[in-house]
Amino acid sequence: MISLQANDFELFDVPVQFAQDRAQLDTRWKALQREAHPDRFAAEGAAAQRVAMQWSVRINEAYQRLKDPLKRAAYLCELLGAPVQAENNTAMPAAFLMQQMEWRESLDDTDSAQGLEALADAVADEQRHVQQELARLLDVAKDPAQAVGLVRALMFIARFTQEVNAKLDRLT
Repeated sequence: MISLQANDFELFDVPVQFAQDRAQLDTRWKALQREAHPDRFAAEGAAAQRVAMQWSVRINEAYQRLKDPLKRAAYLCELLGAPVQAENNTAMPAAFLMQQMEWRESLDDTDSAQGLEALADAVADEQRHVQQELARLLDVAKDPAQAVGLVRALMFIARFTQEVNAKLDRLT
């Protein structure tokens, strides 16, 4: 059995990289959950069931990180020695900061569902672009220090998308 201290990629037996096959992650998660399910250890007593429960929790935590591009990128940067430290470092690429200001203005000035949907589409396009660039920086260039700013940008995009959707929900 793999160690509880194994990193998420080792646990799921996938390459240590940003690009991941979601179907492969899902399949591996189901297999690991079957292996570690506490009911399988019922005959072995309470201690074995507690260990199985720990495994189950560890498997779920790893799955949540690996299946989410933002969490996966942040985790990968940390593993590669470049922690994101978003709570005390908000540095992002200058062009993205300008983009943020434009989006904010657009969100504040738009009161139509059509306008908000167009903004949501633009933000989703940028999210795809940032994820592609993260894949390049982490998987090809092997530059986690450079990727950290893009992880922070992705964090902003996730929060901003929630704001756009909340405003859209209020209008519809």
